[in-house]
Amino acid sequence: MGQVTVRVGGYSHPVSCEDGQEAHLVSLAAEVDKRVNSIKAMGGQFGESRLLLLGALLLADEVHDLKVALSQARAGQNMAVPQPDPKLAERLARIADRIEGIAQTLDRP
Repeated sequence: MGQVTVRVGGYSHPVSCEDGQEAHLVSLAAEVDKRVNSIKAMGGQFGESRLLLLGALLLADEVHDLKVALSQARAGQNMAVPQPDPKLAERLARIADRIEGIAQTLDRP
């Protein structure tokens, strides 16, 4: 069983994990630490448990949003297909013509 000490919100926490998962656990702790630091940056004095709770709630909110987006994508919702821009299409056609012209001059002896 692996064990690492992670720092979140300025506090050290020894955590056990499966062998080989240490780097992954450190990465997860860094994500939690980002959320905790963003809460600290807002001001206010919070204890360790409050900071960890608020950080966990931020992460849970992000997970919720991702689940909703994934569900909508799977259901084919919110899949707005961009409409072609005629001016962009004309410009791309002119560029393609110019590229073909350059390619033809390179093929000539």
